[in-house]
Amino acid sequence: MPVRVEINLQKAEVAAGITLFQCGEKLGVRIPTSCRKNGKCRECLLEISSGMEFLSPRVGEEAHLSGLFRLACRTKIACDSGQVTCSTLKRGSIRIEESSEDLPLSAFEVPFDPAVTREGNQIFLDRIPIAVSDGPILGAAVDIGTTTVVVRVIDLETKKTVAGSSFENPQRFGGTDVLARISFDTKNKGKLLRRTLLGYLSQCLEDLPIDPLNIYEMVIAGNATMRDLFFDLKVESIGQIPYRSLTEHEMLAGKRETTSLSVPNRKFQLPIHPNARLYGLPLIGSHVGADTAACLLAIDLDHEERLVALMDIGTNTEIICGNRKRIKAASCPAGPAFEGGAINCGMPALEGAIEKVVFDHEDRVQLTVIGGKEPVGICGSGLVDTLSELLRLDKMNASGRYSNGEDKFYLNREFDIYLSENDISELAQAKGANVAGLQILLKNYGVRFDRLDVFYLAGGFARHLDIEAAKRVGLIPNLPGEKFRKIGNAAIEGAAIALYSTSRRRDLEKMVKKIPHVELETDLDFFDHFVDGCQYITVSQPQ
Repeated sequence: MPVRVEINLQKAEVAAGITLFQCGEKLGVRIPTSCRKNGKCRECLLEISSGMEFLSPRVGEEAHLSGLFRLACRTKIACDSGQVTCSTLKRGSIRIEESSEDLPLSAFEVPFDPAVTREGNQIFLDRIPIAVSDGPILGAAVDIGTTTVVVRVIDLETKKTVAGSSFENPQRFGGTDVLARISFDTKNKGKLLRRTLLGYLSQCLEDLPIDPLNIYEMVIAGNATMRDLFFDLKVESIGQIPYRSLTEHEMLAGKRETTSLSVPNRKFQLPIHPNARLYGLPLIGSHVGADTAACLLAIDLDHEERLVALMDIGTNTEIICGNRKRIKAASCPAGPAFEGGAINCGMPALEGAIEKVVFDHEDRVQLTVIGGKEPVGICGSGLVDTLSELLRLDKMNASGRYSNGEDKFYLNREFDIYLSENDISELAQAKGANVAGLQILLKNYGVRFDRLDVFYLAGGFARHLDIEAAKRVGLIPNLPGEKFRKIGNAAIEGAAIALYSTSRRRDLEKMVKKIPHVELETDLDFFDHFVDGCQYITVSQPQ
């Protein structure tokens, strides 16, 4: 009886002895590779969700891998029967925030002066001729997040968006947070994280409904680690006190004028025009990276008269406070709990994830599942909803203990989906880091929460967050609802602005140099703020 193999939901029956890469070829599944299946590039990664026992043991080329990850070209079917289910590192069903909204109107009154221009059929980059073409002149804005990657392609003659796509960051085989990725990249040779990302980005560009050779500039946003890995810089220094990129160290030493990066595509060999330029947005400081800098463009902070805060909750949460007169920044290593990591039934926002939880008047749990299918686990917004409802109905106390003496609460017994007290502790610690960062930054700035005119919540997680639930559990301040603005993926919006407006790009280069990074760990009250933040209570005003 042949082995049944499923890759990216495509199924086939195969005989023992063939590799998973050969299975993928039979199924028509495109598995990234650049070494013709001889194990040298180590890019043909698959994530095995079931049936690992039916596969051959790991070989030397897979020594860097752990958990459920295997190299397709080195892994063979080792039995005559069984079921193997796996996927490439691009799970197309994940919900990724590609758009932005509820931004200040002034953010869209942006000078239109792209670096790429045309005279007749000649294409110029910063007034230097780079190509001859009658086709469109396009640019790409890319937001490289720890979890997801978003691409937006813009016509640089009309400013219109002509294509876009998104995918999970395939570097997750190196860990779920930036510190894990830094450790992986430092310990393993071969630039595996970078090469894997470039392979998937190349596929993404080739699959767009445009000719990628018409892309003449690409603007990259991302946290310091993601950006520097992409640009082939060593990232070890970002994981060590004072947590600075090599570009920050060089700028402070007077060796460069900016932390931004500019590299020709011939060093990347992406499927865009060979003379295209890849521009990495500047960093703000330490773990407050180019993605947060992009957000500043999106909310037009350097022209803002009101006092605003911006919070992008993720594996590393970034927080900004200020206006055109003064801006300060901080970052919090919150970890992946609110993205489903380290939670027993946690998962990303894939089909099957519980995204909304409500208890009806008879205390029955009402679940909303992404895709309307049977539940598989709980994503971030569902976790916050669950905590909020448990608190509201006194089923859980402020310390995260269940009032009935149990150590689990079942959302669905049939599918064994629950929230344990250990899960609640993991979420509390992630929340505690975020609250400490917010408290210390505003204290350092010298303002109370009620002085804020606007509180921006950026990112995909915040986009689907119930504001009242988040306030109840103490994840965000207890401000009037009208002060909150859920702005979605502001980083991709800011990257797009930098792409079609070189004047705003220059403004950003100047702005980030004036923003001090508040070091949370140096605050004498950090531990007290963290402990208070771990309680499931309303966030109090900074003193």
